[in-house]
Amino acid sequence: MTLRAAGRTFGVEEELLLVDPETGAPQALSGSVIHYARRHDELFLTGGRRSKALETELQREQLETATPVCGSLDELSDHVRSARVAAGQSAAGVGAAVAALATSPVSVRPSLTPSHRYLRMADAFGPTADEQLTCGCHVHVGIESPEEGAAVLDRIRPWLPPLLALSANSPFWQGADTGSDSWRHQVWGRWPSSGPTELFGSANAYRTAVDALLATGVLVDEGMIYFDARLSRHYPTVEIRVADVCLDADDTVLMGALVRALVDTAADAWRRSEPPDPVRTDLVRLAMWRAGRSGLRGELVHPRTHTAAPAREVVAALVEHLSPALDRAGDLDTVAKLLGGVLERGNGARFQRAAYSRAGDLRTVVIAAVQRTMAV
Repeated sequence: MTLRAAGRTFGVEEELLLVDPETGAPQALSGSVIHYARRHDELFLTGGRRSKALETELQREQLETATPVCGSLDELSDHVRSARVAAGQSAAGVGAAVAALATSPVSVRPSLTPSHRYLRMADAFGPTADEQLTCGCHVHVGIESPEEGAAVLDRIRPWLPPLLALSANSPFWQGADTGSDSWRHQVWGRWPSSGPTELFGSANAYRTAVDALLATGVLVDEGMIYFDARLSRHYPTVEIRVADVCLDADDTVLMGALVRALVDTAADAWRRSEPPDPVRTDLVRLAMWRAGRSGLRGELVHPRTHTAAPAREVVAALVEHLSPALDRAGDLDTVAKLLGGVLERGNGARFQRAAYSRAGDLRTVVIAAVQRTMAV
């Protein structure tokens, strides 16, 4: 049975901020939270199955959650929400809270997680690692082979920026409004291996490109291949890494649906021997910058024409592009509903700015975000 016929499996990883529930200040408590979670692992039972426990990240002010492999949007939704509940309960056990914020609105000096790998990264990259407190949403989608995966990477490139615009949830950095909807994208771009890629053409060419980067000696290991989309080292998946962590669980589910359909659409095009769009990488980079800067406000770069177009027009083009795959998966109506919610209320950046406008205090932005994160 092929993946196309059976429906592609998928899963989501979310990075969350650990914060003080009263002041909103980030808290370097990931080790304590995970220790608490391990002593109360019943928190991770979801639908009778045990979900993956919490993981540390680069900074001690972060946690990572991950869903199991899912086959449907309903299943993904259940696991995303239960993972947030488990993370929140574990954090509360040590006097903290979790917030699905892609950067901290409140000023912070992050505390590096003292693993051997992270210490090597800090030594090699200095302030780039030391200041890197950002939270993303990573979507894994099943593929039949590395060859199919490389073909997918080549064909999704121009369609990734709208995902960042929809998910953008990081307008504040070190106590100030950056003017961007996703400042996380700017901060993440400091890593030398991040961003869009050239066309690969084959799985062998993808492997050759990765090996060439590793041969420079610049990167600590293959885990630092921080492409916007990459082949997973550990699973038979394509991993799309462009989205900010979403404030609303519904938006995380939407990201999963759109990304799964994007992979399916690209794989179908490859099977039909349709060539990928040869758009230049510098144009894709500009499109991604525009998506991070303005989010759903104003204009984005249209994935077909590569010229400026209203954000809603670009989002509509994305849905049109994905409609056959969404319909085949039975997700079209759900995506229309979830997408309508985002377009009506705005992305996370809009929520944060509105909260700040009402209170004039970034601490209240974080506290409101905690409540929104846990409104599952």
